[in-house]
Amino acid sequence: MTGGVAEGEEGVTLDLLKMKMADFAKERDWDRFHSPRNLLLALVGEVGELSEIFQWRGEVPKGLPGWKEEEKQHLGEELSDVLLYLVRLSDICGIDLGKAALRKVGLNALKYPVGVCKAYSSSTYGGKDNNVGNQSKGSES
Repeated sequence: MTGGVAEGEEGVTLDLLKMKMADFAKERDWDRFHSPRNLLLALVGEVGELSEIFQWRGEVPKGLPGWKEEEKQHLGEELSDVLLYLVRLSDICGIDLGKAALRKVGLNALKYPVGVCKAYSSSTYGGKDNNVGNQSKGSES
């Protein structure tokens, strides 16, 4: 892409990414290929590539301890592919992704109130200190 953001530069926004993706496609005459369907299928393909990174690793702890730097870099590239296709798809569909995401967070807050969720998690998973992945599988009700 032309006019890349310098590494470590702050201020990367969805609008900046949207603009860069639009410019990138226009410069290559790819707009004609960027239909919602085509972008969605490309996005699904990238999610598949992202999934391959985690396939067969079992549960991966936060922070990715034990991962090599090149593995983390590859993960960042695949996450970026997913983000960029999502941003481009939302732009082509005329959806303000930032506003839609904030609205969805608000809707989820109403759907899953803190008190109810904490009470459910505590009773279902045996309290906040119990790791779901480490539960005993010995007794089933």
